[in-house]
Amino acid sequence: MKNGFIKVAAASPVIRVCDCDYNADRVIECIEKADALGVKVLAFPVLTLTGVECRDLFRHKVLLDGAWAALQKVITATESRDMLVFVGLPYALGSRVLNAAAAVYDGELLGLTPQGETAPDYALAKDAVDFPISAKRLYEHRAIPGLKVWAEIGADMDAVCPPSVDAALEGATLIVQMADFPETVYSTRDAELNIKAQSKRLAAGILLAAPGRGESTTDNAYSGLCMAAEDGVILAESEYEDCLAVSEIDAEYLMNLRKARGGFDRSTGFDGVRLWGRAELSDTALTRRYSKHPHLPENPADLPAYCERMLDIQVSALVKRMTYAHLDHCVVGISGGVDSTLAVMVSAMAVKRMGLPSTNVIACTMPCFGTSSRTKSNAVVVAEQWGCEVRVIDITKAVLQHFDDIGHAHDDYSLAFENAQARERTQVLMDIANKCNGLDVGTEDLSEFIDGWCTYNGDHTSMYDVNLGLTKTQVRANVSHIAATTEDKVLKAALYDVLDCPVTPELLPIHDDLIEQKSEDAVGSYALQDFFTHHILINGFTPSKVFRLAKAAYADEFTDEELKRWLTSWCKRLFSQQFKRSCLMDGPAVEAFTVSPRTGFRIPSDGEATLFLKDLENIG
Repeated sequence: MKNGFIKVAAASPVIRVCDCDYNADRVIECIEKADALGVKVLAFPVLTLTGVECRDLFRHKVLLDGAWAALQKVITATESRDMLVFVGLPYALGSRVLNAAAAVYDGELLGLTPQGETAPDYALAKDAVDFPISAKRLYEHRAIPGLKVWAEIGADMDAVCPPSVDAALEGATLIVQMADFPETVYSTRDAELNIKAQSKRLAAGILLAAPGRGESTTDNAYSGLCMAAEDGVILAESEYEDCLAVSEIDAEYLMNLRKARGGFDRSTGFDGVRLWGRAELSDTALTRRYSKHPHLPENPADLPAYCERMLDIQVSALVKRMTYAHLDHCVVGISGGVDSTLAVMVSAMAVKRMGLPSTNVIACTMPCFGTSSRTKSNAVVVAEQWGCEVRVIDITKAVLQHFDDIGHAHDDYSLAFENAQARERTQVLMDIANKCNGLDVGTEDLSEFIDGWCTYNGDHTSMYDVNLGLTKTQVRANVSHIAATTEDKVLKAALYDVLDCPVTPELLPIHDDLIEQKSEDAVGSYALQDFFTHHILINGFTPSKVFRLAKAAYADEFTDEELKRWLTSWCKRLFSQQFKRSCLMDGPAVEAFTVSPRTGFRIPSDGEATLFLKDLENIG
């Protein structure tokens, strides 16, 4: 259970109604199967040992005694197993019959908790919260900080589920829903929507197990739906005979979410927890999938709408800024790269929305020592196809004069050689903007601000940056979306060639008109960088944990040595380049995260990466 992961499962075996001994055997088979998979929490449906459709037989001593004997059989089967098992049964308390959940671990009955809400049609007791056998329905793992499990009995399809809210407020990070709903044409859809909404709203993991195919069909049919979800994402789902849905819940991730949100772990009168689990933990083998591009939708079918949404945020924000400042021109430096390509297209969309001519976008290409004809051509073609005014301003003479002024040799290809070009371009853009009542629209993206791959007070600076909130993968997705949907064949071809070009600052001299300076040679794959950003800065994971996730996602592309190298580089640059982020210009976020110091990303400009790098020593 390294890194906060714990393997969980929901099971719904095919039982026989009223045959408790048979049902116990089916439960035990599921326990054995789950144990072989390394499962540490296993949930069964409500009234597992009898079936939910026993009706008036629930009051009969034969059935009640049979259910209790079946529970003892299950308890014995859990001996020497490191697994918390929740199984349902009816239990007689005086004159009342309770719908109860038994929590079993390593041959011990930890608790027998009654349903606290109104019972279903089969007339079990209501409002039995004060049941003396166990008022405790929260179970805390001995060795995983923040992992607390809450048993919810008879979970229904209500989108607002008060017991789950109570569970979250009590600090439960994993909510076990022992469901009782039958199958309908919409039951699976409704359960999926419900479990996504609840787990997202409560920053929780949810295990749901519904009654299965062995139930009585007198008035209802049951599907055996089993699901595992975490923070709005369904991790595993199964709906057939003898269902078993297995995945891993990340308790560390959920606790990080709750720390950011606040409002959890509040007392509602609950009187304690029961401990389970072993102090010495084995690692948890991961089966859940981690996307290579966590800043993009998992389902490709959702990508077009997602890109349209991002574009609308960028365009709307730029229109607002221009309207507020009484400006009527956009000035954009175009290089032929994806960032400036997107910025000039967003600018063209903005002036169109404002009812202004497309020529009010002034696209400036400023060739110098490292500019290739390929990137220059693409930049001009894209701008022209959008109807922008294109200006070609060769800055070579100005930069050489600047070198002479500061005493810098023309063949000294040091940092000053590169940065002087970027700063000259920024000066040109801002001065043109001043001349034409315009706004210098920045092109730097979130990924480049995180790794600091920009010239301070050069391309780092603008009057408003429409790409500030987009990662490189999101920028590329937007450009690709426009290329795929445009009917302009010339524009389409230019955009696809832009996407095909390597990311380059083009600041060093080139030979034979070939792109030689490639950004990813220095800072690593931007897809990989965006993966690191998502999991370290947004999810709050340790570098060593992110290395493990990167191995799962990128094993087919990078060796362990390469992953560690680029992760080490990312951690160093996170701290060393913060001074560039501490004075960022305005720009819209497209996710709930940017590195703007005004939106909550505040770290010292002279902080040390020591602890992050030390954590990386834990990986092989």
